[in-house]
Formats: sequence, C-alpha cells, structure tokens
Amino acid sequence: MPTRVDLATMAVGIVAVSTSGPLMAATAAPALAIAFWRNAMSSAVLVPWTLLRRRQELFSLSGRDRRLALVAGLFLAAHFATWVPSLTFTSVASATALVSTQPVWAALLARRAGARIARLAWVGIAVAVCGAIVLTGADLHASARSLTGDLLALAGGASAAAYMVAGSAVRQHVSTVTYTTVCYTTTALLLLVTCLVAGSDLSGYPASAWARLVAVTVGAQFLGHTLFNRVLRTVSPTMVSLAILFEVPGAALVAAVFLGQTPPLSALPGLAMLLAGIAVVVAARDRRTAPSLPVE
Repeated sequence: MPTRVDLATMAVGIVAVSTSGPLMAATAAPALAIAFWRNAMSSAVLVPWTLLRRRQELFSLSGRDRRLALVAGLFLAAHFATWVPSLTFTSVASATALVSTQPVWAALLARRAGARIARLAWVGIAVAVCGAIVLTGADLHASARSLTGDLLALAGGASAAAYMVAGSAVRQHVSTVTYTTVCYTTTALLLLVTCLVAGSDLSGYPASAWARLVAVTVGAQFLGHTLFNRVLRTVSPTMVSLAILFEVPGAALVAAVFLGQTPPLSALPGLAMLLAGIAVVVAARDRRTAPSLPVE
C-alpha cells in the first residue's frame, strides 16, 4: 500500500498535470507555437544539464538507441501537434479525456506486435471505445468544430502511445535525463519546422502568454513527470497509471473554475464510460508494465 508521502506526492503530481490543458487553452498564442515553446523551453533546461552531467552517456549512445530516441521524438511531436490544437476546438474536459486513451492505444499496439492481451483488457477497450463514441457524439451534437477537436485529441492519444512504445527499449538502459533530452530536442526541432511551414507566429505574445508557457512547462512537463517518476520507486506502475486518470476530472475542474468551461450533461456518460474503460485496461495489464505517464 502507498504511504501517506506517496499519496501526497501523487496528489501534487495530479494537480500539476491537471493544469496543462487549461493553461494552454488560455494562452494567447497559436496552438502549434505553444507546442513548440513547451518543448523548446524544456530542451533549454535539459541540454546544458545533460552536457554537464551525462556527456559521456549522451555521446556514447548506440546507433539503435539514437534512432529509437529520434523516432520517439517524432511521435511526441505528432502528439503535441494534434493534442494542443484540439484544445482550441473542443472543451478541455473532452480533449483531456480523449488524449488519456493512451493505455488503450498502447494495448492495441502491443497486440499488433504479437503480445497477448488479457480478456479483461479487451472488455476495457470495448467500454472505452463506446465511451469515446458517446462523448464524440455529444460533442458533434454541440458543433462539428468540437468533433474536429475530439478527433485531434484521439490522434494525440495514439501518438503518445507510439511515443512510449518507441522509447521503452531505450529507457531500459539509458538514463531518463539523457533519453528525454534527445527526445524533447528532436520534438522541439520538428515542431519548429512545422510552425515555420504553417506560418505560426513564434513571438509577439503578451506577457501573460509567456507566463502561462513557463507555468505549463515547469508544472506539467517537469514537476508532474518528476513526481510520478519518483513515486514509481515505491508504488506499482498500475496504481500510478490509475492515479494519473484523475487528471481528467482535475483538468475539467480547473477549466470550469478559471475558463468557465463546463461540459454539457450529454457528455458526462461518455466521459464516465471512457475513464472506466481506460481504468480497466490499466488494471488488466501486467504489473511490471511501465505506467502511462502523462505527456501533456
């Protein structure tokens, strides 16, 4: 059983990641630019630290590890390039719930690779899919724009799962800091190119926008990840993954209080089914499986 310190650590981590969606939805900057600056700011911190403390490991990466880290960075860029824009099309609650389907996509990718999926996990996948259908149907009834956001968020969940799968082999024998440095830097460069091609402004924002970008980077991207990785030393990956699901109601609450966003009543059954299905998928996995850490 987790200790009080573990529970407190996870609670702070959940609060940190729960601010991610609302903060980015409230940031007065292009969605793709938000995605770029989050990763660029992270890289600006990680690169000097890694060069100072992990230089030998960084430059001695095998060709395979380097390629997999770059592929993971590509999928992470795809995640941010779809999920962040989804927040401008649909509600924070819907976007956060649908991007949290990462464990479902990971299970399907594992099955495609030949892994056996427990019967209970298939039940969870079915419930999650039904929940997603109900939720997107409710959003479609609200507006076609919301449906676009839902589809982008689902794509963000799928690419997040691919990112985790691509990087899992590297993380087995490469430190988290070194792997994350290569991955985030790759992601930032790819998003920079995407912004330039799309014509997204990379500057000229109000001071409040820069403050929110710093807050989301420090809060969700550093504090949230650090706390969840720390608690994994004493708490099972399954329990950590289940705890992370509280990000969805947490983000919805923050969005309701600070953005005035309240999901319509018709969306609540879909949200509940989706979260229940994801929880079943997580609970049915091998206890040794790495947790679905948030990448928002």
